Amino acid sequence: MVIKVYIATSSGSTSIKKQQQDVMGFLSANKIEFEECDIAANEDNRKWMRENVPEEARPAAGNPLPPQIFNQDRYCGNYEAVGFIRGLSLSPSELRGCRVYKGFISLSFRTTRL
Repeated sequence: MVIKVYIATSSGSTSIKKQQQDVMGFLSANKIEFEECDIAANEDNRKWMRENVPEEARPAAGNPLPPQIFNQDRYCGNYEAVGFIRGLSLSPSELRGCRVYKGFISLSFRTTRL
């Protein structure tokens, strides 16, 4: 499983910078390995991110902005998705996957038999 976080290292927006730091801090604090993909320094990263954010997760106007999170090629969400997961107070090890469908985040859980 390769978590990819699409960021913009040269963003002029302090809000975007804070959101990127928050997402990467959350992943690091929970020992979730991830790869940073810079859309500011790499046009291929920018193009891939924009093409692979699902239609229902796109803003009403303009392009999707970082941070955007993918589990390999599967879209997991953006800054708000991480806030949602954090609000559930779940251990990241309990999460097996994520999916966004029409604005809703679907989480899969590992279950164990008692």
